[in-house]
Amino acid sequence: MKTVLDIRNLLKQYGSFIYTGDRLGDLMMMEDEIRELYKAQILDVKEYQSALLILRHEIQNEEERKRNANY
Repeated sequence: MKTVLDIRNLLKQYGSFIYTGDRLGDLMMMEDEIRELYKAQILDVKEYQSALLILRHEIQNEEERKRNANY
């Protein structure tokens, strides 16, 4: 897994389609879904860690973009 699109496609495989129109909200919901899949032992540790790292990086970038847009 290398991109948010990869994570979105992984979630689609398990029936989770996330699109609210708010990128930051989508990313946070995706993070919650990844956690639930890991707790259900559907994802292995490597997939889980990789997905969380990508999502947290994207969340941080999105928050930074929103802060910069407000100035």
